[in-house]
Order: sequence, then structure tokens, then C-alpha cells
Amino acid sequence: MNSSMINAMVSMNGLQRKLDVLADNIANQETVGYKRKEASFADLLHSSYEQPESFSQPGRMTPLGFRQGWGSRLASVRTDFEQGVLKETGVKTDMAIDGNAWFQVETGGEEQYGYTRNGSFQLTPMPNGDTILATEQGYPVVSRVYDPVARTEVDGRIVVPNGFSVKVSSDGTVTAENEAGETMELGRIKLMQATSPAALTATADNLFIAARGEDGNELVREVNPDAEGIAVKQGFLEQSNVDLSSEITELINVQRAYQLAARALTSSDTMMNLANNMRA
Repeated sequence: MNSSMINAMVSMNGLQRKLDVLADNIANQETVGYKRKEASFADLLHSSYEQPESFSQPGRMTPLGFRQGWGSRLASVRTDFEQGVLKETGVKTDMAIDGNAWFQVETGGEEQYGYTRNGSFQLTPMPNGDTILATEQGYPVVSRVYDPVARTEVDGRIVVPNGFSVKVSSDGTVTAENEAGETMELGRIKLMQATSPAALTATADNLFIAARGEDGNELVREVNPDAEGIAVKQGFLEQSNVDLSSEITELINVQRAYQLAARALTSSDTMMNLANNMRA
């Protein structure tokens, strides 16, 4: 296989993977809290060749020799964590975070917690008629609730008594209220922040999981909304940060690059067939 076929084949492989990334972004344009992905490329190793002195001509300014490339590869796929537009819904269980923070939810299994910007929550019923604040997939939202035994706040769930609705303040404090005007404080939604964007990895159900440090703890920390200018907005949802026009433009560019690489592969194959069929 000659170098032109290798270049075309490697480039087509990388471009196909980028097409998959763009298709994923476009498909999730309407997904609440979705964060778009970006693919970046890097050149493969080059081979250097030295030309004989006979190639040296009067007036030539460039040195003898040339470098032969072997195409490019998909170097990485990173997540763009830029905040999306906050859209008002008026639903009391819908919440959006204005600022750099994440909701923490219980996932169970090997990864105990997941993190999401999708605040499309619901009240999931319990056997006794009470409800808990959870995601659409049923993951309970982690909150700070008062433990009367320990006489301090601990991680727990927001439990809403039967017949009560919820009201959420900007710092995440959840208050229950019924039609008679009775109110009770249920707890405060826990907001988390990653130590770096690379600490979060996308997983199923529009969730992210946090990497672990040398001590085995997840690389996230709880944040104080008031101190860091972060606000929870009830009745809002954060839309995806996908710009459809930009994604479609990039999709067209990648498709054309793929077609060019495919044409180069076809031309190289045609030249090899001609060479093989030549007779002395």
C-alpha cells in the first residue's frame, strides 16, 4: 500500500469519527442541559527524506530533502461546558443553575453520584404518599438536610409531604407550602463544582461522573452559591449549548473533506491498477 492510500485511509477514519461527534451534537440540540462536544485533530509522524546533490540548482533557496506526512488523526474529543440559554417554563420542579455549578444526584452502583445541568426534575411518589425530588430517570437529587439526631446538616433527599408544593430560593433552599399557607423548610439543594473541566466524563442519561484523585475522592467540591455568584432559578431550564448553524456548517466542511479523501483513495487505487497492468 503506497503513502497516498495510507494518508487517505487515516484521514477518512478521523473524519468519520468527527462526523459522529457532530451528529451527536445535532441530535441533542433540544436536550436540556446537554453540553456539546468538540473534536480536535493532530498530524501523524512525518518521514524525512534527503535528496541527492544533483537536485541542487542555482538560485534554490530551500534546503535539500523533504518531509512526507502520513495524514492526521482524531487527537481528542472534549466537552464544551459553556452555559446554555436559560428558558422559562413556569414549572415549579424545573430548575436551572446560573453559573459554574452542577446538580448532584444519586446513581447507585459503582459510581455513587452523578452530576448534571439538566434541572428537569419531578416529584417521585413514595409508598407513604410523600414525594422526593428526582430526575426524569428517577435519580434522587442530593441535598443538605437537617438531621435532628446529629443536630447538623447531612447529605440526604428533599422529601415533600403529601399536599405540599415546593418553592426554591436562589441559594437552593427548598421550602414546602400547602394551600392553607403552611410552610416548612425541607433542605438545600447541593451544588457542586469540578476542580477542572477534565475531571468530568460524560456518561448515560445526560450525566457526568467525576474522576478520582490520589486519595480516592471525587475531584469535585461543594460550592456556596452566594459567595461565588451562583443562583438556582426555579421555573427555568438550561437549554443545550449547541449552535445548530455552526454545527451544520462544520458538518458540510467535514463531509467535503471526507469526499476529497475518498477521491484521493480512489485515484491512488486506479494508478496502482494501471501500474500492475502495464506490460513491457
